[in-house]
Amino acid sequence: MKSKIDFPWKYSEIIERLHNIQPETYAGSRNFIDGVVSYLSPYIARGVISTKQVMEFVLEKDVKSYRVSKFLQELAWRDYFQRVHQSLGDKIMDDIKYPQQGAIHKQMPAAVYNAETGIKSLDNLIKQLYKTGYMHNHVRMYTASVTCNVGKVYWLKPSRWLYYHLMDGDIASNTCNWQWISGAFSWKKYFCNQANVNRYTHSKQKGSIIDKPYAELVKMDIPEVLQKTIRISLQTKLPAHHGLNIDINKPTLLYNSYNLDPLWRKDEDVNRVLLLEPPHFKNYPVSDKVTDFVIKLSKNIKGISIYTGEVNDISKLYKTKSAINKNIISKEHPAFIHYPGIKDERDWMFPEVEGYYPSYSQYWKKAKKFLRKE
Repeated sequence: MKSKIDFPWKYSEIIERLHNIQPETYAGSRNFIDGVVSYLSPYIARGVISTKQVMEFVLEKDVKSYRVSKFLQELAWRDYFQRVHQSLGDKIMDDIKYPQQGAIHKQMPAAVYNAETGIKSLDNLIKQLYKTGYMHNHVRMYTASVTCNVGKVYWLKPSRWLYYHLMDGDIASNTCNWQWISGAFSWKKYFCNQANVNRYTHSKQKGSIIDKPYAELVKMDIPEVLQKTIRISLQTKLPAHHGLNIDINKPTLLYNSYNLDPLWRKDEDVNRVLLLEPPHFKNYPVSDKVTDFVIKLSKNIKGISIYTGEVNDISKLYKTKSAINKNIISKEHPAFIHYPGIKDERDWMFPEVEGYYPSYSQYWKKAKKFLRKE
């Protein structure tokens, strides 16, 4: 039997995984590392399925809406962060609300990178990240808290390290989460102690660097184990360029690592190209495991070709500006605003709730009004 974190790439298996989610029991166990979570995040992040698609599936189940409300509320966090990114653009890589207080340096702690913090369950789960490309959301919070708030490290470089390895790596969700934990996107930093880690990872460790009351954690100096830093190099290996195979008498649909939807304009007679732009992956590098996953997911799209190059290589084939604007088609995403032509809207859970909201609670207060009533 396959592990839940052995992520299949075939669309039929992905839809089977969607059909097997248990949103009714999600609320009670979601924070435990073996809790009933959906394991759909890599497919949502890569645009294979959408948050709207998941929500509609859940609401079609014969179950009262209050029993799945927590699941939907947590699902909506992803859309909320997408709206933040949409509103801020590249400025999402700066402190969003407040300068991170207490940060001593902007490097990567060696103990976190090497999984040698001495917090046994955390170290084991960082090793699992390297092996599988998956980290439970609660463990991501632990990792960011230990790094930024106990180790007093500025959030940016560690966040890029985590993004590099995540199969569900998403610029908006990952960046906003690290900023929320470190106090750059929230008025209060998030701290975890050993008792909390023990509870949700089913461990019994004592005496670690975070085995203290919260009042002490907030005030303590950087533990010696977190003081050493390490230089890290994050680079993406992309497939070799093999030339473009495009019929300029047809429109071209551009796919990327955030849009791998096999149902998008499925019945149209078009060119379909997975565009892997080196400048994008220089800014947002990912591991070989992630690149391989993206390429495998693209195989669900009938007739797709893979091109390593820049969007201008494709658009210039259409010669004129009017031809480009009519024939280059993509899905809107703030990481790809430089794409010319038509930009289809993404499938939002709540398309009516647009723009920037300074807190998730404000966003959800408005969004939940559009949930189907029972």
